Amino acid sequence: MIVSMLMPRKALSAEDVRVLAVRLVLQGDSPGEVSGRLGVSERSVWRWLGRWRRRGRLGEGALAVRPGRGRPPKLDGAQAAQVVRWLDGRASDFGFTTDRWTAPRVASLIESRLGVHMNHRYLNAWLRRRGITPQVPPRQARERDEAVIGAWLAHAWPGIKKKFAAAARP
Repeated sequence: MIVSMLMPRKALSAEDVRVLAVRLVLQGDSPGEVSGRLGVSERSVWRWLGRWRRRGRLGEGALAVRPGRGRPPKLDGAQAAQVVRWLDGRASDFGFTTDRWTAPRVASLIESRLGVHMNHRYLNAWLRRRGITPQVPPRQARERDEAVIGAWLAHAWPGIKKKFAAAARP
């Protein structure tokens, strides 16, 4: 029985791979052969067999995937989405003197608005994982007047461009 012909490896869930491995061993294949066919370590096949023997029948949770361990995230999904939405706006809208978002600013905002303390160094990595990188807003002069610039581009610039083009011809 060739497993790769039955179903591509990526289409199987982790639990399906474990159940299939145990079934193949119960049908007479060696754990080494099964590990080679399924692309897993032989040690894992032996571990799954032992768990199945201790806990019971196939399909009754003996080979179920256990949830990952580790520290739970400080912000839940809704809070994380809220923080990312804040960053779409301007920092000055939140009381900061400039529009530059920095990790210490984001950390202070999270603590004041959500009551969750996050170290700004950890926050840099947290933001990077969400595709947010440090950005510096473009600087603009206070005197800049978009209406005047638009009028100049519409009326004066075409004439200058024509004169330059005519002078450049041999």
